[in-house]
Amino acid sequence: MHLRNLRPSGADFKPPLIHPAVPQALVIVPTFNERENLPRIVPLILAQDPSLQILVVDDASPDGTGELADGIAAEEPRVHVLHRQGKLGLGTAYIAGFRWGLENGFDYLFEMDADFSHDPAHLPTFLEAIRDYDVVLGSRYLGGRVTVVNWPIGRLLLSYFANLYARWVTGVPVADLTGGFKCFRREVLAAIPLDAVESNGYSFQIEMSFRAWVRNFRLGEIPIMFVDRNVGESKMSKKIIREAIWRVWRMRILSVLGKL
Repeated sequence: MHLRNLRPSGADFKPPLIHPAVPQALVIVPTFNERENLPRIVPLILAQDPSLQILVVDDASPDGTGELADGIAAEEPRVHVLHRQGKLGLGTAYIAGFRWGLENGFDYLFEMDADFSHDPAHLPTFLEAIRDYDVVLGSRYLGGRVTVVNWPIGRLLLSYFANLYARWVTGVPVADLTGGFKCFRREVLAAIPLDAVESNGYSFQIEMSFRAWVRNFRLGEIPIMFVDRNVGESKMSKKIIREAIWRVWRMRILSVLGKL
């Protein structure tokens, strides 16, 4: 499947409302079976700042999330929907969203979950921080503090030590390399060869930050409160964890060889 050719479906698609004098931000929200969460989180995101728009990237959710997103978009011009043909993975969903956002002239592009683990109230802080950085990461472990709620201790330890491991292998000097709440300047995504991004699971977040860092873009972090989902099911799996363990070494080797 060629993600470059994906376009929002429907003849009534409306172009983004871009104001040339104000930086515009696109919040990319991948969905798979998020019917209960989506109508609750969309208005909260839009309420944070008038510059924010949303792109829902739906992977043919069996529960009808995609159709629900279409209905929301029909009523709200700041919401857009990208339909994909099946469950193709988180990484490729974000890549598709990045391409769409770049093609449609957005200045800042966010990654954000639909399950309320990422609080929309943090969005204004991201918008303030991105003025001084090229990539802003929402950190759960900044300054030695752990700001995670409702995770079992095993999951928390896995995440914490995965970050230590990823920092050790890659050398990227940030506290939270594996978090999925982040904001990119368009220049960063335009400089990264998106076709070459290999990760599609847990390691996707590491790879995107690493590719930005080796290109000398400025990475900053802001503290966030991460709350585990209370509706729906987690997408984490052993396969995703195994991918992250070996792929960080591949990234480091490619970087040393100048091929990243």
